[in-house]
Amino acid sequence: MKLAIMQPYLFPYIGYFQLIHAVDEFVVYDDVNFIKGGWINRNFVLGRESKQLFTLPTHGASSNKLINEIGVSDRRRKLVENIRQTYIKSPMFKTVFPVIEEILSHSDSNLAGFLDNQLRRICKYLDIRTRWHVSSKLKKDNSLSGVNKVIATCKLLGATKYVNAPGGRELYDKELFQREGLQLYFIQPSVVAYRQFAEPFVPNLSILDVLMFNDKSQCSRLLEAYKID
Repeated sequence: MKLAIMQPYLFPYIGYFQLIHAVDEFVVYDDVNFIKGGWINRNFVLGRESKQLFTLPTHGASSNKLINEIGVSDRRRKLVENIRQTYIKSPMFKTVFPVIEEILSHSDSNLAGFLDNQLRRICKYLDIRTRWHVSSKLKKDNSLSGVNKVIATCKLLGATKYVNAPGGRELYDKELFQREGLQLYFIQPSVVAYRQFAEPFVPNLSILDVLMFNDKSQCSRLLEAYKID
């Protein structure tokens, strides 16, 4: 069984969903520390000249707290309106925007729960059927951290292969995983390009951008644009 574990991010780039698509089971890593200035509650959409940062307002955000200890503000209307204005002329706006509105109107006031719902809803739209887990709900040794916590989670769920994002190459050692009876792989997304409003193409934006400019069949092809080694 192939497993991936990732912190929940706000409308992450397509490589995040390629990772979910590439594995049999996925764990939302909600019981690790919040990263201020990271991608847990912010991302990029298309801007007038290049890209534009957007942020989900939170309560009590701190690097000393776990993701599931932080709240989400109900002041999200400005974010909804920003997305509407950015993509109202995009080809898939009428199909996708109601989904985004539904996500941003979700009632869960906990950041981890809010982001978990968001990821599940986008996976449903993309027809990704990977089995789902939330880390804090697993009966594991919570005194563990780092790679030891990852390996323990793999063993708990019966994984034989662990697939990680490209950034994990500097953190994880294949020989260490082998000694624990696990095969370690890394996903490498290919360069994804599609027609936006105008040239040049702006890469590595939020999944919002992908959804607004690509229908479901095009999204399916983009989800397959990766290698695993």
